[in-house]
Amino acid sequence: MSSSLRIGIIGASGWLGGAIAASILDAGLVQPHDLCVSFRTERPDRLKGSFWTTENQRLADRSDVIILSVRPGDWPPLAVDANGKLVISVMAGVRLSQLAEHHNTDRVVRSLPNAAAEVGKSYTPWVATAAVSDRDRFIVRGIFEACGTADEVAGEGEIDYLTGLSGSGPAFPALLATAMIKDAVAYGISPTVAERAAISVLIGTGRLFERRDECSARVVETFLDYRGTTAAAIEAMRSAGFDAAVGAGLAAALKKSVSMGERS
Repeated sequence: MSSSLRIGIIGASGWLGGAIAASILDAGLVQPHDLCVSFRTERPDRLKGSFWTTENQRLADRSDVIILSVRPGDWPPLAVDANGKLVISVMAGVRLSQLAEHHNTDRVVRSLPNAAAEVGKSYTPWVATAAVSDRDRFIVRGIFEACGTADEVAGEGEIDYLTGLSGSGPAFPALLATAMIKDAVAYGISPTVAERAAISVLIGTGRLFERRDECSARVVETFLDYRGTTAAAIEAMRSAGFDAAVGAGLAAALKKSVSMGERS
């Protein structure tokens, strides 16, 4: 990555924007003085040495790459002229064509990291306009690989779907853990023990998948083949509609992602 690259993040005071900022600094993609970040009300006490501003156009003018990390509902009034620069959106729903027209640039990337960027474990799908160059793509990969792993996908329809699957990040495992904890407490397990047990399951599973080159379906089949307590639990969950519930959730997220783009 060029030592002269300057990156600006609109919305860096938020959770995701702040996580991306910290990740690219930790990875050495830019030096603190080449990172420009904006905030609306109160300046956060972090990202030492970076240039903080409340003026988003000033941020854009100082930057070679502009990352938009605001809520989709707050985006329409964001009057920022990118003047042909590379713009990377991490907002759900907002289309490439909308971003290009609104910010006066044809070099646009639409992406969706998740909250695990904070610990360098986000998965980020992204898609680019035809005007995005190989050099631009190199920069985009560098940014999102600093946050975890990333894939350039074929089109915006895939981003809409992945908004639910990977964009929700820790929310779905947290939902599963919450259900497990609730059931354990109802059985009589102390809340502290129940939470420690459930969270340990999630952490251990993540690390296991990192180490082993094995697909998730095969892991499930291995437990089913063993015909023990885990197999009994899996079969009961599936009979209760587990797979259908997950499918319904992802369908709802897809519908919401598309509708957010239509309203913007």
